[in-house]
Amino acid sequence: MSENLKDTYLTIESSSEGLFKDKGSKFIAYAYPIYSEDEVKPIIEVLKKEHYSARHHCFAWRLGVDGERFRANDDGEPSGSAGKPILGQLLSKNITNILVVVVRYFGGTLLGVPGLINAYKNATRDVIDNANVIEKIVEDKVEVTFDYLVMNDVMKVIKDEDLKQLSSEYDLMCKIVLPVRQQKTKRVVERLSKIESAIVEIIGTR
Repeated sequence: MSENLKDTYLTIESSSEGLFKDKGSKFIAYAYPIYSEDEVKPIIEVLKKEHYSARHHCFAWRLGVDGERFRANDDGEPSGSAGKPILGQLLSKNITNILVVVVRYFGGTLLGVPGLINAYKNATRDVIDNANVIEKIVEDKVEVTFDYLVMNDVMKVIKDEDLKQLSSEYDLMCKIVLPVRQQKTKRVVERLSKIESAIVEIIGTR
């Protein structure tokens, strides 16, 4: 883990709604913070039940610190006229770990591809503007198991590095789980590993 590792990203704090209208068509946008692709389908299914008479339920999502995983879906709109402009707004705002679904109610007048692109873009812009965009830090969960006799050495590292404890078990053999900012993980693991009897393991991220 490099000290220059990018370990922060922008996302939204909680779900939000947005709206754009054009020539009788209504584009209702919903944004959700998500952390895995598995969350996408259930959310869309709920929206399809809520808006069963809507013509389209188009969406885009991004995942990962750099937004390296993403997908856009036009849901029956002309290719590239819905999912792509939704995703384009996520890219331009540099937001990740987010799903945006735009529900369209047809107003009777065809908008054409340029009109659709504009509508989906503006509905997405509105839902992001209505959300609270926050910066989050990626942390590794570091588990350290050690003999009770070296407790002071372990606690010194925890104090020096200003770490909190997620969980702890104190016995003859002790176990502590620490959230460590990814930029610091390599240094913290090296320091803890030098302590006699200490076994250090990265058990996940959050």
